[in-house]
Amino acid sequence: MSKTTDWNARYRMLVEELEADGVQVDVARERLLRQHVETPSWGYADSGTRFKVFHQAGAARTPFEKLEDAAQVMRYTGIARSVAIHVPWDKVDDYAALKRRAEELGIAIGAVNPNLFQDDDYRFGSLAHPDEKVRKKAIAHVLECIDIMRQTGSRDLSLWLADGTDYPGQDDLRARKRRLEESLAEIYRGLDPHMRLLLEYKLFEPAFYSTDVPDWGTAFLHVTRLGPQAYVLVDLGHHAHGVNVEQIVAFLLDERRLGGFHFNARKYADDDLTTGSINPYELFLIYAELAAAEERNGGRLDVAYMIDQSHNTKPKVEATIQSVVALQEAYARALLINRKRLEAAQQAQDVVAAEEELLKAFRRDVTPLLVQVRRELGVPEDPLEAFRRSGYAESAARARG
Repeated sequence: MSKTTDWNARYRMLVEELEADGVQVDVARERLLRQHVETPSWGYADSGTRFKVFHQAGAARTPFEKLEDAAQVMRYTGIARSVAIHVPWDKVDDYAALKRRAEELGIAIGAVNPNLFQDDDYRFGSLAHPDEKVRKKAIAHVLECIDIMRQTGSRDLSLWLADGTDYPGQDDLRARKRRLEESLAEIYRGLDPHMRLLLEYKLFEPAFYSTDVPDWGTAFLHVTRLGPQAYVLVDLGHHAHGVNVEQIVAFLLDERRLGGFHFNARKYADDDLTTGSINPYELFLIYAELAAAEERNGGRLDVAYMIDQSHNTKPKVEATIQSVVALQEAYARALLINRKRLEAAQQAQDVVAAEEELLKAFRRDVTPLLVQVRRELGVPEDPLEAFRRSGYAESAARARG
């Protein structure tokens, strides 16, 4: 951003233009001030491809260092208010101490993610494994994570399963379905009244023939049978090419079963690229559905907005800031859609006019609005530039090796 830009004047001009267009800017600004994005602890640690882990100087080595990095994203964006943890990757002796440290840094512990895919016992599955002993081990681990939620003040249990089969005939597909239902039911009974179970789905990988939770419909079926504390989690990278993700979001919103997101981007499969880097229009259309649902629900929506990324070629904190800013921008544009004109065009079956209303909002420069929001949040006008000037990355590299 240019240091000579008169952002006050730019903001006033934007407000005048939008209000003349029938859009309530103050409503959009208030919602942007409340925006909450959760970053992933694993996004701050060393990561790699399936072939190699690549080391980055300064990458977080411990759960406490991950909190320090997550706090930097909060410091420069003002909306990355919590950090998800992964167990046992983030296992500590004292989870109350982890919670206290997060609070000292100005953030909170968010979703707890059990690991049901790295033990040798899980080679043929975890919650759907043919061997009852393995299923009991997996269930016990998830119940341990629920206890960690109690200690950290977390509300959301985020479940992703690598369960599936690689070859036809390897297992009875209907039996796997029933085993998974039984395991999920036992886990669900372990939740406290305020907790939620978020069930994620994935089209493929690492199971290549069948995946036990391959799509949103399967996840929806399971959570509906479990009860009112179970919801579907949508990961933007977990779909076949051409799938209409915003339609899935709309359906789950209407059924009140959308629990949260894992935001990222992909070119081919589950690439976990920076949010908005590949298809920003799709991201905007998803937020258009979310903003519309908010409007119908008095301005609030109980959905967890979480990032799930692991960067190998970008500096980790910088990449996370990029993603948070992309979510801010997509949300801001969605809030500036002229809903009355859009609905009128839809009622009149004026396809061109309806599409143009969306395109007008998508193409709008929302920078003056975001600068105003960031000023009110007490964070820099340009989060990425400010972080790069701060020297934090260089300091972390020296301290951590």
